[in-house]
Amino acid sequence: MSLIVLLSPKAGSPASSCLKPARRSQAGIVEIMPPSPPVRHLTLDALRGIAVMGILAMNIIAFSMPQPAYINPLAWGGTSAADLGMWAVNFILVDGKMRGLFSLLFGASMLLVIDGAEAKGLSGGFIHARRMLWLMIFGLIHLYLIWYGDILFLYAVVGLIAYGFSHKDAPALLRLGIGLILTSFVFWAIMGVALIFMQHGAMAADASAGQIASYRGMIASIGAPDTAPIHHEIEIYRGSYTQILANSLAPDNIDAPLTTLLLTGLETLGLMLIGMALLRNGFLTGQWSRSQYRSVAIRAYLCGLPPMIALCLWCLASGFDPVTTFNAVLVWSTPFRIIMVIAHAALALSIILARPQSRLLRRIAAAGRVAFTNYLGTSIAMTALFYGYGLGLFGHVSRFHVYGFVLIGWAVMLWWSKPWLERFAYGPLEWLWRSLARGKIQSMRRTAPN
Repeated sequence: MSLIVLLSPKAGSPASSCLKPARRSQAGIVEIMPPSPPVRHLTLDALRGIAVMGILAMNIIAFSMPQPAYINPLAWGGTSAADLGMWAVNFILVDGKMRGLFSLLFGASMLLVIDGAEAKGLSGGFIHARRMLWLMIFGLIHLYLIWYGDILFLYAVVGLIAYGFSHKDAPALLRLGIGLILTSFVFWAIMGVALIFMQHGAMAADASAGQIASYRGMIASIGAPDTAPIHHEIEIYRGSYTQILANSLAPDNIDAPLTTLLLTGLETLGLMLIGMALLRNGFLTGQWSRSQYRSVAIRAYLCGLPPMIALCLWCLASGFDPVTTFNAVLVWSTPFRIIMVIAHAALALSIILARPQSRLLRRIAAAGRVAFTNYLGTSIAMTALFYGYGLGLFGHVSRFHVYGFVLIGWAVMLWWSKPWLERFAYGPLEWLWRSLARGKIQSMRRTAPN
C-alpha cells in the first residue's frame, strides 16, 4: 500500500481545505478560519505529549544499560520471559516509532513557525534559522555534558535543510519524504547485507585470522553479550561525572553528532517533510473525520504489525544472533516502522477527536506543549538515577523492572506540565529557547486561557 494514497484525503473531505489554518468548534477540534490570530492545535500538542512520553520508554534502556542492550536483549538486561517480552513489546510498538512521531511533529511545528512569521510579514527563514542555531547549541550541551543520546543537534541541522522544502505542497512533500526514507533504507540494507557476508566469511572453514578478528570486533559493537566493550561501558557510567565527561569528549566520541547525522539524517529529513505534508493536508490538525483516521489506523496496522511481529520472531528463532538482530532492528524494520508511526498517529487522533475534553488528554497535551523541557528534564533525571555520580544504578536494573522508572517519569510529566502552563505561557526551556532565538527576554506571563 502506498503511503501517499494512505495519507491523501479524499476529494471533498474536510481536509480538502488543507492549506488554511484551522481550529474546531466546541463539538470537535478544528474549524476553518482566517490565518490570524494564531491558534494552538490540541491535536498537535497531544501527539507531541505522546511522543515525548514514548521517547522516554524508548530511551530508558540507553539510560540504564550498555548501548548494545538497546538492540539485543541478550547483551544486557536479563533473559527472563518478562525481560524478553518487554524487548519484544518495545521492538514492535515503540522503538523508532516514537522518534518517528516526534520527527513528524517537529516538521509540522517548524512549518507553523515559518508560516506564522511570513503571515506577519516577517522573514520565516531568518526566524527559523535562529531557532535552529540555538537548538544546535542546546543539543551539543545535552550531548557532551548530560547524555550521549541527543537528537536535538540532528533535528537542528536537518531542520535547516528542511526549510528549503517548506513552500512545497502536501503531495510533493509526501513524495520527497518517502523517497528520502527509501534512500536511507537502501543505505542501511547495503550495510546489513555486508554484515551477513562478513559473518559467512568469518565462519567459513578457510577463514583467515583477520576475518575472524574483524567479525568478532563487529559483533562486539552491535550486540554480542558479555564482551569487553560492554564491561568497559559499565565501568565508565558507574564512575564519576569527570570520568563520564572525559569519555564524551574522547577523540573516538567527539564526532558523534556528525556520525548520527550521516546515519539517520536522510530518514529524519524524510519524516520531517512528511510531517509538513500532514500539517498541510489537515491530518495532524484533526481536519479529517474520525472514520478516516480509524481507516488509516486499521490499514496501517494491518500493513505494519505482521511484519514487525515476524521480524521479532525471526530474532527469537535465531537465538538473538547479533547480525540477525541488528538487521531486524535497524534495517528490515524500516519501512514497517514508518507505517507504524502513521498507525499510532491515526489511532491517537481518532481518540483525541472522540474525547477532546478528557482530563488525561489535557494533561498529555500540556506535557507536549513543554516537550523541550520534558525531553531534557528526563535526561537530567535519568542520568542522575543511573550514572555513578547519582544513584549509580547503571546496569543493575533488569529490562522489565527498568520500565518502572518510565512510569514514574510519565507521572512527573503529567503532574507538573498542566499546572505550570496555567500560570506561565511557556515551559522553562521553551522560554529560554524563545528568548535566545528572538534576541530579547520574552514575557513568561500567561495572557490567555488554555
